[in-house]
Amino acid sequence: METNLAVLIDGDNIPSAYIKEMMEEIAKYGNPTIKRIYGDWTKPHLAKWKNVLLENAINPIQQYAYTQGKNATDSAMIIDAMDILYSNKVDGFCLVSSDSDFTKLATRLREAGMKVYGIGEKKTPDPFIVACDRFIYLEILKDSDEKDTVDETGKTKKQKKKNVDKITPKVIKLISTTISDVADEDGWAFLGDVGSLLQKKQPNFDSRNYGYDKLTPLISSIPKFDVESRPGQNSRFKLIYVRNKK
Repeated sequence: METNLAVLIDGDNIPSAYIKEMMEEIAKYGNPTIKRIYGDWTKPHLAKWKNVLLENAINPIQQYAYTQGKNATDSAMIIDAMDILYSNKVDGFCLVSSDSDFTKLATRLREAGMKVYGIGEKKTPDPFIVACDRFIYLEILKDSDEKDTVDETGKTKKQKKKNVDKITPKVIKLISTTISDVADEDGWAFLGDVGSLLQKKQPNFDSRNYGYDKLTPLISSIPKFDVESRPGQNSRFKLIYVRNKK
């Protein structure tokens, strides 16, 4: 059964330029049956959002800033989230914001058994990131776009725009210990189990952060690990296993 999601967007701190890639990403995790964006639509900084709301069937929620310096948008979004939770119409939430004010909301929704996906920019504080089941950076969604470049011979070729993180010793250690946690007696671990545990340990772990579309090529690029492809029950698909090199 498909997961129904409530997508709640903090319009005050999420750029509208990410909307297409963001909605495509959300569709991977479930059906966005409720889509709302919050902000003071009398303010000029939300003008760009107005042009894309109808195209993506997102319902704008007006929230006046009653007091200067106070974020009324956050309060409205939190109240709506709790109303949706108790309506029992969805199985999970997608909170789109880079604001740590939603940390408690994410925690409360997960306590109620909801799956919580967070989407925000890389400036998002860690408390909000770790409060979610999974956190996706907007920058990596935009980086998947391709641009035409001309090489020294004058040929045009496709090149991906990348703003990727380095694979640090800390990242390698995280992957290594995770493989050990789920490995069999011979040290081999099914890659699907490794990926699931990595996500639980670090909700913002994503191979795309390091310039790889999938986990397999990321791990294959690190000399510390062995990668093996095995035939599955369905001959069309191979099962990928990994282990720490001895």
